[in-house]
Amino acid sequence: MTVSLYADAIAELRTLFAELDRNPDLFQTFDVRLELAASGSLVVYETKRRKGQTDSLYYGRPGADDANRQISQAAAFAAIDRFFALGQFIALTGEGGQALDTQYPHCAVNFSYRKKGHPAARSMLMVFVGFNDEADAAAYVAKSENPAAFISRRPYTSAKAYEWK
Repeated sequence: MTVSLYADAIAELRTLFAELDRNPDLFQTFDVRLELAASGSLVVYETKRRKGQTDSLYYGRPGADDANRQISQAAAFAAIDRFFALGQFIALTGEGGQALDTQYPHCAVNFSYRKKGHPAARSMLMVFVGFNDEADAAAYVAKSENPAAFISRRPYTSAKAYEWK
């Protein structure tokens, strides 16, 4: 089975994420929640703007047995930006109950926005797995027992996950 690779989409998402983090006033509305699970830790970057009001929350958990604690916006951004800087990505369909392999970083992306002056909003809801390169991604897919768990055709749209719409 051929699995779709997402390095190009992540590069676009990384640029958009950096723009939102550094210049939120360029956006009319946004509702962003990024959850990065890597090496047993969790980092969450959550921000929302509606009707000119912005609410944000940034927190993390250093280990599975630790409690969540608030972290700085810069720390949350840096962790997620490092994930986006990896070499290759695949996306999960949300079907078939694929268990997450904790040896690989995963990032759940729920990103909706509308830039000022643009007529329509865009949104994405996906879970990405990050790899050093395409060979690592292929090895990960090859050892999986559930090939239906991986997106194989782009653009992807389902009830549980979708690319930009």
